[in-house]
Amino acid sequence: MILLSVPRTRRRRLGVAAAAGGLLAALLTAAPAAAIPDPGDSPADRKEVSRSDQAEAREAIESGEIPGQDEVVHSENIRHVANIPKDALTGTNSDLAFQGRYAFAGNYDGFRVFDISDPKAPKTVAQVLCPGSQNDISVSGDLLFLSTDSSRSDSSCNSTTQPTTEKSSWEGMKVFDISDKRNPRYVAAVETACGSHTHTLVPERKNVYIYVSSYSPNAAYPDCQPPHDGISVIKVPRHAPEKAALVGFPVLFPGEGPDGGGNPGAPTNPGVSKTTGCHDITVLPSKDLAAGACMGDGILFSIEDPEHPKVIDRVQDNVNFAFWHSATFNQKANKVVFTDELGGGGAATCNAAIGPNRGADGIYDIVGKGDRRELVFRSYFKIPRHQADTENCVAHNGSLIPVKGKDLMVQAWYQGGVSVWDFTDSSKPKEIAYFERGPLSTDRVATGGSWSAYYYNGYIYSNDMAKGFDVLKIDDRRTDPARWVHMRELNVQTQPDYFD
Repeated sequence: MILLSVPRTRRRRLGVAAAAGGLLAALLTAAPAAAIPDPGDSPADRKEVSRSDQAEAREAIESGEIPGQDEVVHSENIRHVANIPKDALTGTNSDLAFQGRYAFAGNYDGFRVFDISDPKAPKTVAQVLCPGSQNDISVSGDLLFLSTDSSRSDSSCNSTTQPTTEKSSWEGMKVFDISDKRNPRYVAAVETACGSHTHTLVPERKNVYIYVSSYSPNAAYPDCQPPHDGISVIKVPRHAPEKAALVGFPVLFPGEGPDGGGNPGAPTNPGVSKTTGCHDITVLPSKDLAAGACMGDGILFSIEDPEHPKVIDRVQDNVNFAFWHSATFNQKANKVVFTDELGGGGAATCNAAIGPNRGADGIYDIVGKGDRRELVFRSYFKIPRHQADTENCVAHNGSLIPVKGKDLMVQAWYQGGVSVWDFTDSSKPKEIAYFERGPLSTDRVATGGSWSAYYYNGYIYSNDMAKGFDVLKIDDRRTDPARWVHMRELNVQTQPDYFD
């Protein structure tokens, strides 16, 4: 692997040929591309691309427009300080959580615990085999939480895949005791309707509430019936986690009929996912606020009563957003960044043919007060470096970089790499740093790249779906003040008040 300190020149012509090829045509004409879920239990199938796209990718590598396969490039203000490849858990790497000197990395086969006391040399502390897509992960005190969004034979870590049409199948939340980081202990499981694609913690002193996001109900699924227009809420007593239980299913999209009241999707809104639940929720406990990315809708809601969240405002973008994927507040809670996962994370959308407004971030200002607050669109942000048509690339998980008076964010873009960008001016966002690898393949769309990229205690940590755990260091006057902000714990979807 080659590490470059000076980035190659990246021109903007990549991807134009796809307009005449089958890849883009399939992406734009199929039933909403974003309805494709994140990769399942097995690695996504490699998708053939046209010979012209293959030739273009090879030509772009030879000319220096994109890095070669497995080659690392980055802006001058970022250093790649460590990479830890996959080990016993060979599935797709997913989300990250942090506590003290430890990082917890989800994987479709379970999760891995790293000691990051020396970020330049992370060490594996534990690897826990517990298969179940997508193993979204978070931690609070002595507890670790893991999402299962694939149909399993039972709730154990020894379960096997089983058809969703089987009533005995299980999906939902698992709870582990991590008081001993070297020996996590499985202590509880709670089944939830349609499983748990992602989850978000609302921690209190005695209890931890979990907002469970899931979607895509079907009349043939006994435990995932339509309408599925809300979220599951689980209550976990800290001192008796084995008593974790479902306490409610608040409806966020009330409406008549079998489909509830969310975005109807096609044919009313072609190319937009029908809202049948939420994909991800971010809470800001210090402000009693939450932002939901819910397939065809973005919502702002109050969590003053965590068991009964109340929607304040709801927005749609039926022109450029296909799948509302995730949300991030700025520190002042007067902005929300929503991401659009066009293509479900398995398609090449960072090219000229797709353009700058699709598969991007949408920046919304929060205006007004109390229950009269509204989300007002300001602009889109997308990485400015076109990727090859063999690289899955789209907006994905990121976090704030805590600098007072600035709105800075680091974000994963799958094979588009890791981007650091500034949205202090909501209408004029700009990239200030990046890190990426060359394509995994030049003849097929092979799924890989950074799933999550988060800033934690002076470093950027990225969980690459294929290449493993990366540690980056940014040296830039705009982000330098963040080095003095140290957190004892970080679950990005439970946003902290960094300056409290």
